[in-house]
Amino acid sequence: MKAIKFIAKDQNQTDFARELTKRVRLHFKEKKISTFGDSRMVVKAIIMISLYVSALVVIFTVPMPAWVALILMIFMGVGEAGIGMGVMHDAAHGSFSKRKWLNTLMTSSMFLLGSSVINWKIQHNVLHHTYPNVHEWDQDIDSKGLRLCSHSEQTQKVFRYQHLFGLLLYGLMTIVRFVSDFNHLKMYKDMGALEGQKVNYTKTIFAIALHKIIYLGVFFVLPFIFTPFLWWQVLIGFLVMHITASIIMGTVFQLAHLVENVREPLPNEAGEIHTQYAVHQLETTCDFGKRSGLFSWYVGGLNFQVEHHLFPHICHVHYPELAVIVEQTAKDYNQPYNSYPTTFAALQSHLRTLKRLGRGELNEAMA
Repeated sequence: MKAIKFIAKDQNQTDFARELTKRVRLHFKEKKISTFGDSRMVVKAIIMISLYVSALVVIFTVPMPAWVALILMIFMGVGEAGIGMGVMHDAAHGSFSKRKWLNTLMTSSMFLLGSSVINWKIQHNVLHHTYPNVHEWDQDIDSKGLRLCSHSEQTQKVFRYQHLFGLLLYGLMTIVRFVSDFNHLKMYKDMGALEGQKVNYTKTIFAIALHKIIYLGVFFVLPFIFTPFLWWQVLIGFLVMHITASIIMGTVFQLAHLVENVREPLPNEAGEIHTQYAVHQLETTCDFGKRSGLFSWYVGGLNFQVEHHLFPHICHVHYPELAVIVEQTAKDYNQPYNSYPTTFAALQSHLRTLKRLGRGELNEAMA
């Protein structure tokens, strides 16, 4: 897999990156705190996993009408999204805990979402974090079905009104991941990405297959043993859970990268992007709703996306303090810092961007 090279276009960009790293290191040194998570992460993991698991246990053990079970499946979806954003995400980056075994255990919570850990690490940790908003490298901006997410792709009539139904399409995210894991693994094998993760292709296929059999057994076999629900009721509950989780996660992920003023740079023929790597992260990411403590807690600090992309191995519990450092350093070195004051403002910008993309209107800031 041939990598893209990031080359600073001037000394100021290089100086910014060095100074930012220096200030962040000094912050942790002066505070005498670890960059990893602490007891707050353990509490969050317990809450989110309990929300997911306890709702399922109640459905299996307490007689109830179908509509009550459906409400519980919505709660499971909320818990599923919380696990993905606030537990699994940090663990996969190795920042949940300083204990490696605990990171591995919490990364495995991806299984509760029905997806493959290795596929996530390659798609997210490797490709997305290294090449955010770079067409054909960052799969988060690949066009999927009725949704166009990149200015580098040709618009079609079917995309013209994507701003009206785009958020609903995000509801398919976890289901699509579930059914496409084998295809993605094969694609990463062909790219040579599995070698970097020291993954055996054949063993991983069997591991993914076993996980999916168990997962489907829990949601489509156990209900017929422990509940009186009909097959179509079970199917609806399963879909509602995934759609709830997917709309939450998909929207949060997109607000960080597919909004106005963020860039979508392309490498030149030599495979180079003439922007310093840290500055590239600034130009292609966006913060939003940073003053909402409860929201930040639930989404695992993903609303501090700038800080996350600059320091993915630092736990999200530290992002509010890092944001002050990053914003001030960017200002000192005249570098961009994208941020929306509220989540609603970011959502409005996202919908405007979808509308512009669907109609083939180039956003100059993206180039």
